[in-house]
Amino acid sequence: MNEKIIGQTFDQERALYNLKDTQVVDCIFAGPADGESALKESRDVALKNCRFSLRYPLWHSKKFLMEDSSMDELTRAAIWYASDGTIKNSILGGIKCLRECDRMKLDGCTIHSPEFGWKCRDLEIKNSQVESEYFLLECKDVQIDHLKMKGKYSFQYIENMKIDHSELDTKDAFWHSKNVTVENSVIKGEYLGWYSEGLTLIHCKIIGTQPLCYCKNLRLIDCTMEETDLSFEYSEVDAKVKGNILSVKNPKSGKIVADSIGEIVREDSIMQSTCEICVGEER
Repeated sequence: MNEKIIGQTFDQERALYNLKDTQVVDCIFAGPADGESALKESRDVALKNCRFSLRYPLWHSKKFLMEDSSMDELTRAAIWYASDGTIKNSILGGIKCLRECDRMKLDGCTIHSPEFGWKCRDLEIKNSQVESEYFLLECKDVQIDHLKMKGKYSFQYIENMKIDHSELDTKDAFWHSKNVTVENSVIKGEYLGWYSEGLTLIHCKIIGTQPLCYCKNLRLIDCTMEETDLSFEYSEVDAKVKGNILSVKNPKSGKIVADSIGEIVREDSIMQSTCEICVGEER
């Protein structure tokens, strides 16, 4: 990158439209002109220590790097239809910050953005914190490592995702998801994983009421379950649980193994339940 823009303020419409091969350092995107789309259609741009407070700054951008920068709550819909972007040690605010992007990498970020990350493909997030509703709706091919998140309705309709060493506090997570694996993580929230297909939980702590119902090809490997009443209703499940399960209700098929189960409910089922349940010494 031969060109540099340092220490300037931009508030015009499309202020740096189609910028190419340039470093943008210590710049502010805010002001009375309230212009949108400051860096739309940019290519091979590196942003360092920049502050954004205007809408739609990085639409259709390609091969960009953003480091040590911030987008406040006024930076609505900041990064849409972009590709091959890397965001490091930055604060991402504003509703719908990331959408329909390809091959994005986020590392060391703090995210406060409802509806973050919808319909993205080949997304990597690590060492980050997130607060969001409807986080990563309908994404495909996602890798997450060391994420701490709080939200609602997360990871719904997502396909092909791996999560490791994370803390997830979110209700209604993984609904209608396909081919998701979560390992070495804490998952807290009610109604976990309903209608999922191919959900695998390995060495996880699961907390919350009525988890893992109506699932297909569900697997739990050496997990613990706390406050998990009415678990596994109408699910096809293969589960090995350490410790107690508060209650299990009408699992459809497969096998559930646990040290103890407070109550096994087999009544009022709308379908045949053939699931084998082994408790304590029966294991």
